[in-house]
Amino acid sequence: MAKTLSKSAPVKADLNGHSANGSAKKSERIPVMKTYKIFIGGKFPRTESGRYYQPKAADGKPLANVCRSSRKDVRDAVVAARGAVGSWAGRSAFNRGQILYRIGEMLEGRSAQFVHELVLHGAAQKQAEAEVAAAIDLWIHYAGWCDKYQALFSSVNPTNSSHFNFSVYEPTGVVGIQCAGSNGLLELVSLIAPVIAGGNTCVVVASEKHPLPAVTFTEVLATSDLPGGVVNLMTGFRNELLKPLVAHMDVNAVVVADASKEERVILETEATCNLKRVVYPKSEQASPYAILDTQEVKTTWHPIERGQGGGGGY
Repeated sequence: MAKTLSKSAPVKADLNGHSANGSAKKSERIPVMKTYKIFIGGKFPRTESGRYYQPKAADGKPLANVCRSSRKDVRDAVVAARGAVGSWAGRSAFNRGQILYRIGEMLEGRSAQFVHELVLHGAAQKQAEAEVAAAIDLWIHYAGWCDKYQALFSSVNPTNSSHFNFSVYEPTGVVGIQCAGSNGLLELVSLIAPVIAGGNTCVVVASEKHPLPAVTFTEVLATSDLPGGVVNLMTGFRNELLKPLVAHMDVNAVVVADASKEERVILETEATCNLKRVVYPKSEQASPYAILDTQEVKTTWHPIERGQGGGGGY
């Protein structure tokens, strides 16, 4: 006699969720949530604190596991940025422009991913597409200024003695950048591009609420020609990272978007430790003057010998 199948016996199902008798079995799969790491020295370490947070989508669901960076991460990022200053500032302006242009090409190739992440953060589809296009155009704009701003703003100064007097712009060094939360990509580009176009390196704290495009942006940088350490990016809470960044003695300037009155007090108090410059960017519009915000003016005097330069003086 053939055995009958007990009602309590388990029913085997294949990989498509169908039972042995052909009926569909409904199951809900739990998606694998991406972990977004920080970017220091051209690599993607996890935060040393081991902490993370989960930014929320427009529907309130968590989007990803995002590193919650610490003071130690700030120090590591500054060390990496300082180590890259000499080689980056020492490159020809034309070569820096080539590297920035290549990054713009790669941003264009991954524009669909940036649009998707902005939509996850709550932007409308058309709004996200417009922001990504504007961010790419802005980046290319600053790539073109790399070898031109010196010619526009440097000068030969009049003197009352037998000297040539030249004023030229030089990078200030390591720049700390604090993003706000208005958007995830356009603001980031508007803050980073003029800083590195002028030969500086930077330590960036991404938008706390919209970090996904920022980390994806560093994935572009990691596969471009940009040397490691020129751009370093951390994710986390603004109120935990702002003070360690501005108080660091090896940071030469800080650029802080949408600083509150309380934050301005902290910034201008802590900046006195090494007389670092504090910059409050006014807009996300393209302007070569934004490059000058993190530049120092170097003036050189050169004597004119008799018989040179038109007879020995002005």
